[in-house]
Amino acid sequence: MSQGRFLLDPVADSQVCITLGAMVYQLALITSLLLLTVFSTVAQTNWPQFRGESSMGVGFNKNLPTEWGTNRNIAWKTEVPGWGWSSPIVWGEQIIVTSVIRDGVVEPPKKGLYFGGDRLMPAKDKHHWMVYGFDWDTGKKTWEKQIHEGSPGSSVHLKNTYASETPVTDGERIYAVFGNIGVFCLDLKGKELWSKKWAPHPTPHGWGTAASPVLHQDLLFIVNDNEEKSYIVALNKKSGDQIWRVERDEKGNWATPFIWRNDQRTELVVPGRNKVRSYDLNGKVLWELGGMSSIVIPTPFAKDGLLYVCSGYVGDKNRPVFAVRPGGSGDISLKADETSSTFIAWSQKTAAPYNPSPLLYGDHFYVLFDFGFLSCRNAKTGIEIYDKQRINPEGNSGFTASPWAYDDKVFCLSEDGDAFVFQAGPEYRLIGRNSLDEMCMATPAIARDSLFIRTASKLYRIRNSSR
Repeated sequence: MSQGRFLLDPVADSQVCITLGAMVYQLALITSLLLLTVFSTVAQTNWPQFRGESSMGVGFNKNLPTEWGTNRNIAWKTEVPGWGWSSPIVWGEQIIVTSVIRDGVVEPPKKGLYFGGDRLMPAKDKHHWMVYGFDWDTGKKTWEKQIHEGSPGSSVHLKNTYASETPVTDGERIYAVFGNIGVFCLDLKGKELWSKKWAPHPTPHGWGTAASPVLHQDLLFIVNDNEEKSYIVALNKKSGDQIWRVERDEKGNWATPFIWRNDQRTELVVPGRNKVRSYDLNGKVLWELGGMSSIVIPTPFAKDGLLYVCSGYVGDKNRPVFAVRPGGSGDISLKADETSSTFIAWSQKTAAPYNPSPLLYGDHFYVLFDFGFLSCRNAKTGIEIYDKQRINPEGNSGFTASPWAYDDKVFCLSEDGDAFVFQAGPEYRLIGRNSLDEMCMATPAIARDSLFIRTASKLYRIRNSSR
C-alpha cells in the first residue's frame, strides 16, 4: 500500500524520504558522538605507556586543566626519591613511577643543550633501582619495590638518568626496563613476578639509555640499540620467556618503538640511525627507510592512515620528517631528489625535532624544537602553516619533554618547569604560561580529569579546583 502511494505522490514521497533521511542522519550523528565519547573516556581512564596508548600525547577527556601553578589547581604533590626522567603511567587508582637512588653525591643536571655533559666513567657508589606506586586520591606512596642495587656498570650523560625508560602496563602487570640492568615484571602491588637481566653495553658517548618498552597482545618488545651489539627482543609478557630475538645493524639510539595497526597489518616500527625498520610480529623485516639523522630520539606515531617518523639532531644538516603510507615492502627510501613516493606521502628534510617527539592534533603537525621554537604543518600534506616561532624570548633553558594537547590547546613544557599554552589551529597564538619552578624533562601523563607532571623531585596531580 505504501509502495503504491509512493508511486502516485512523488512530492509527498520525497518529503517523507527527506524527513526519514534527516532522522537517520541525526541518529547516526548522535550515535557516533556517543561512541566517540565512550571510546575516548575508556581509552583515557588509564595512561599505560609513554605518551599514552596511541603514543600521541593527546587527551580527549573533558575538564582537563589548562591553568596551574605550584599552589593553583594542584590536587596533590608528592616527593619522588631519587632521580629519573621516565614518564609516570596511570592505571586504576595508582600512578607508577621509576627512579634510581644514589647513595653518594649527585651531580645536578644542567639545563639546555651544550657540550661537556659526557660522563664516561660509571659512578662507583651504590645505586638503588626503584619502582613506586602512588595513590590517585592522596598522592601517598602505597608501595615501593627495589629491584636492583649496586654500582652501575655504565655511565650516563649529565642530563640523563638510570631511570629514563617509561614503564608499560597491561592493567595486570607492570613492565619496567632499566637499559643498563634489565627488565622487571611486577604485579600492581609491586610484587616481582619475573625478571630478565643483561650486561650493560656501551652507548654513544657514554650517554646511557632511554628507549621504553611496548606491549602488543601477549608480547613485550624491547629495543636495545648500543655501540656493541644491537637487537630487538620479543618476550612472553606472562613468563618472560624469549619468543624471538633479531640482531640489528644499528648503533646506539634512544627512540621508543611503535605498534602500528593499519588497515593492512600490525607492524612494529623501530627507528634507527641507519634505517627505520618495520617488523612483523614474528621479527621479520617488512620494510626499511633510510635518511635519518645521526642521533635518533623521537617516538613514531600514526593517524588517518599515515605513520610519522623523524629524527633531528641539531648538529646535522639532515633532520627529516617522513609521513609513511602502509603496505610498504623492502627498501622504501627516497632518492636524493625525491620528497614523496608510492609509500612516502610527504617528507621534509629539515623539519624534525631533536629530543621532543612531534605532536599531531586535529589536522596539524606540531614540532617543538629543543631551543624553544614551535612550528606547524598540515599533517596530510606537509605544507608549512607557520615556521619556527620563538616560544619564550626571555629564557634559554631548552625543551626536552614532548608536547601534548587537549581542549583545543597545545602545551609545551620547558626544562625550567614552565608550560606554555597555545591555541590549537593554524595561527601561532600563545595564550598562557603555567610554572612549577623546578626542572622538568619527563613527558607528562593524562588520565580522567587530571594531568600528571614529574619534576626533578616531585610528582604533581593537576586538576581543576572547581571539581
